[in-house]
Amino acid sequence: MRRVCFILRVRPDRLAEYRERHAAVWPDMLRALRDAGWHDYSLFLHDDGLLVGHFRTEDLAASLAAMERTDVNARWQAEMAPFFEALDGRRPDEGFTVLDEIFNLDAQLKEALDD
Repeated sequence: MRRVCFILRVRPDRLAEYRERHAAVWPDMLRALRDAGWHDYSLFLHDDGLLVGHFRTEDLAASLAAMERTDVNARWQAEMAPFFEALDGRRPDEGFTVLDEIFNLDAQLKEALDD
């Protein structure tokens, strides 16, 4: 299963409300993410607005496409878009930057111990 990490930037004047919105995500959105293959999904927010997301999925493109087909995702993305900087007209789920994983402790331990 692939581990995905991404970043976005939340507008500093919207941090408190962004936190509040994520304290009680709509149940339909939670179900849609689960059904689309998003596992162990977490968001981390720094006081300067840096948002880091992490989840696991079998297929990133398929998971994103499955969310694209849901009405709840369209509504959620429209509600969340004003919270972010530098989306240039894209929705948040289209504007995040995926980071390359360069180190994984479990993978290296497994490799080192299998030798």
